[in-house]
Amino acid sequence: MIDHVRPAQLADWLLRHEAGHPLVLDVREPWELQTASVAAQGFELVAIPMGQLPMRLTELDPNRPTACLCHHGMRSLRVAAFLMQNGFDQVANITGGIDAWSHERDSAVPHY
Repeated sequence: MIDHVRPAQLADWLLRHEAGHPLVLDVREPWELQTASVAAQGFELVAIPMGQLPMRLTELDPNRPTACLCHHGMRSLRVAAFLMQNGFDQVANITGGIDAWSHERDSAVPHY
């Protein structure tokens, strides 16, 4: 099952999965990362663009809790479903993406 977590709720999700060393997987394109990025706070942050994920799936641990992030939450939802289909069982979609992150967690993150 894919958890749906708003950026404001991410800290709680991370705490529930703390033993598994949670990961935030940013699936946006490199130009988007240059435009707006999040700071890793209580989690590891890995950036793999959605289009590269099938080729780079082995870089991720299917036993590790993984929360997916994109611009508004649609690409990350597709990635979360892809991860679930490939044996990942602790997956979350960060609903609202980095846009909501800017409103709910860190107003210093630019909008685009």
